[in-house]
Amino acid sequence: MLQPIEPVKDTVTSPYRHPRDLAGPWHAEAACRRDEAGMFFAPSKEPTAARLSREEAAKRVCARCPVMLECREHALLQPEPYGVWGGLTAAERRVVLARRRRRDAELQRSPRIAAAG
Repeated sequence: MLQPIEPVKDTVTSPYRHPRDLAGPWHAEAACRRDEAGMFFAPSKEPTAARLSREEAAKRVCARCPVMLECREHALLQPEPYGVWGGLTAAERRVVLARRRRRDAELQRSPRIAAAG
C-alpha cells in the first residue's frame, strides 16, 4: 500500500533567504519580504554614493512597512550588526543603542541621588 508523501521541510537555511524570515512572527507582514534582500545589505567594497542610494531605497520600503517598529526593535535587541532594519542603518542603530545606554545609566543614578538628598 502506498503511503502519502510528506512535504520536504527546509532544514537548511538558503543563502538567498532574507535574514528577517527567521526573526519571529512579525516578519510575515514585513514589506521587505517582497523586495530583494540585497537592497537591505551592502555588498563588499560598495562605493559610498551607491551605499547611500541603496540605503535610501531600503528606508523607503521600511517607511511603508506595517511592522517597521517591531523590525527596528528586533534589530536593536539582537543587535543586528549589518543592513537596514526598521528604517535604520547599522550606524543609526548604534546611535540609538548608545542613547538607550546613557538613558538607562542616568535612570539608575537618579534614584540614588534623590534618596541621598
